[in-house]
Amino acid sequence: MKGNHIGEIISTHTPELFKAAVEKAAALLKSGKVVALPTETVYGLAANAMDPIAVAKIYEIKGRPAHNPIIVHVCSREMAARCVREWPEAAERLALAFWPGPLTLVLPRSALVPDIVTAGGPTVGVRWPSHPFIQAVIAACDFPLAAPSANPSNELSPTNAQHVAQKLGSKIPLIVDGGQSQIGIESTVLDLSSGPARILRPGIIHEESLLAVLGPGGLARMPGETAPSPLRSPGLLRKHYAPKARVLIRNWTSEEDLASQLAAESFSPEEAYVIAHTHIPLRQDFCRVCVIPHDAEAYARAIYNELHRCDEEAAKLIVLEKVPDTSEWQGIADRLKRASADEE
Repeated sequence: MKGNHIGEIISTHTPELFKAAVEKAAALLKSGKVVALPTETVYGLAANAMDPIAVAKIYEIKGRPAHNPIIVHVCSREMAARCVREWPEAAERLALAFWPGPLTLVLPRSALVPDIVTAGGPTVGVRWPSHPFIQAVIAACDFPLAAPSANPSNELSPTNAQHVAQKLGSKIPLIVDGGQSQIGIESTVLDLSSGPARILRPGIIHEESLLAVLGPGGLARMPGETAPSPLRSPGLLRKHYAPKARVLIRNWTSEEDLASQLAAESFSPEEAYVIAHTHIPLRQDFCRVCVIPHDAEAYARAIYNELHRCDEEAAKLIVLEKVPDTSEWQGIADRLKRASADEE
């Protein structure tokens, strides 16, 4: 369907529609256009990764800083190997264990990958996504896709086609509706380019799962606040994945405790959109209370959708209940910390 100055949104919910959507998306990508496609993590803004002019359009549409690299999406280990200068044994083990899936591997780039994709750096992040639609499009194109999240830079990542349409619909010719993203947060990014593997961006694939494949000593400690230069991965900027409202992350033991904490910071309960998982406020004077399951995978699937809802309702203050300090929650904690960071 076509809206007022909005690019076309097409569905994929029948085999016929799926096939037609693959053909349309592939044709646009082959002609150097940028389109929004579903992945299992979040929706991506895709272009031919081997075409620097097409990739430049991604940066322009998103308002993305030139120093922030873009992950390259592939549909086979063989395609991934063409994008990198070397394919170590650790990469093969990790790919066999987690691909297709929400894991990005950072490796020395091959000469085929344009500078603009890597922000001029010597490495490239590659991922084989598990969503059947983007797999089919990459196979039809027979080239990898550069595909960061389909949203304005630093804002909330989209987990459905409507999120994309609301933010970027007037800037792209096609949005493919592949349903709600099943992971809900961006991929884990693992740097294999030098020394022991290092997590650059945590995600739903966490340390224990990676160590089970890499073996003891195969994973370096997670980096601190200082991001490498040049950046080897997206998602390393201090403020990122952020809604429009101010975001506070707090622990509380009761609704009275929460109200007291807010009052101490000169906030009133009436302006607070509360997102909780364990201690659920029942008072009627909070602006709205949302409950997300106390389960990392379920929480990840829901959190961006809830934050988008806060944006749509023009929330001024979002209060998030702090998540557990365990490895399975690291990816979520990372996104919430960046969402709540002050502007740089």
